[in-house]
Amino acid sequence: MIRSMTGYGRAEMASPRLSLSVECKSLNHRHLDIALKLPRALSALELDARRIIQAAVQRGRIEVSVSVAPVEGAPSTNLVVNMPQARAYVDVARRVGDHLKIGGALALQWLLEQPGVISREEQTPLSTEEGWPLLHDGLAKALAELCGRREAEGAALDKELRALLATMGEHVGVVAARGPLALERKQQRLRERIQALLAGTPLDEGRLATEVAMWAEKSDVTEELARLRSHMGEFARLLDEGGAVGRTLDFLIQEMNREVNTVGSKADDLELSQAAIAAKSTLEKLREQVQNIE
Repeated sequence: MIRSMTGYGRAEMASPRLSLSVECKSLNHRHLDIALKLPRALSALELDARRIIQAAVQRGRIEVSVSVAPVEGAPSTNLVVNMPQARAYVDVARRVGDHLKIGGALALQWLLEQPGVISREEQTPLSTEEGWPLLHDGLAKALAELCGRREAEGAALDKELRALLATMGEHVGVVAARGPLALERKQQRLRERIQALLAGTPLDEGRLATEVAMWAEKSDVTEELARLRSHMGEFARLLDEGGAVGRTLDFLIQEMNREVNTVGSKADDLELSQAAIAAKSTLEKLREQVQNIE
């Protein structure tokens, strides 16, 4: 199965305290071009992440963005109570109350608001040991979705390419069938022109045959049609084989275009010329579609 070079995939993974999001999208490109954006905490895993991407896709510009955030509801920091400091505040408050003869119970809210009683402590930063399983599974899931979409679009491209290849075969058939008829008409035109020039002088059939043979050799497209059909057969075989065949298909289209141009230059017949022009138009449509194939 052939695959398109355009696709999209997304995945989200979570640990008890962190969630990781991966977003992948791919576009057409002559080669494999990976643009990977990782959070700083996972930057040490970039080479490993690239290996996963390279194993999943072979061609195209792949843009991958990874983000990490605390799990919803989970605190990003720990609250630490300094009990010795709290006791010190309570002791001081009581001594002041006794000394000034001021009664009343201490309020918890007042105590918690005193400097140094409660402090924030950042949680342990994300380590590679914790981050790698999340990143590995997230990339695998997102890339699987991306590849699935590339395959679905590739199936549609396959149908379009086969239809265009069939149309190309029809144009080649017209050229193959029209060639002998064009040669007969050329012989007749040559005969009529030479007779008109000789003005009644007996026609040298041997000389006429030589002239016709020379023209036929220059106008013969048998070899071009044979190579063209061979390229078309290889094109169909590659579609059946599937995989990353985009560049090979593009090369075959260049070769087919070369043969069609030669056929068009040799054409001395309106229908032959029209068939060659139609074949070139079909090849251009094939080329446009092949640009999307991995």
